[in-house]
Amino acid sequence: METTTIKVGGMSCGGCVKSVTGVLSALDGVAKAEVSLAQAQAVIEYDAAKLSRAQLAHAIEDAGFEAG
Repeated sequence: METTTIKVGGMSCGGCVKSVTGVLSALDGVAKAEVSLAQAQAVIEYDAAKLSRAQLAHAIEDAGFEAG
């Protein structure tokens, strides 16, 4: 398992945090996703054999948020 931190832009409320957390948690290979509104970031523990950091960022962007 690897852990990465991705900056998430465009979140304004707890609902946004739940959306990003849900999108990331639904991905095959994500063990844990902790999303912080205050820090505007997601800390993701994932299986690098199944997913890349770029795929994680793409999932966040597909949900309507900015990933950096």
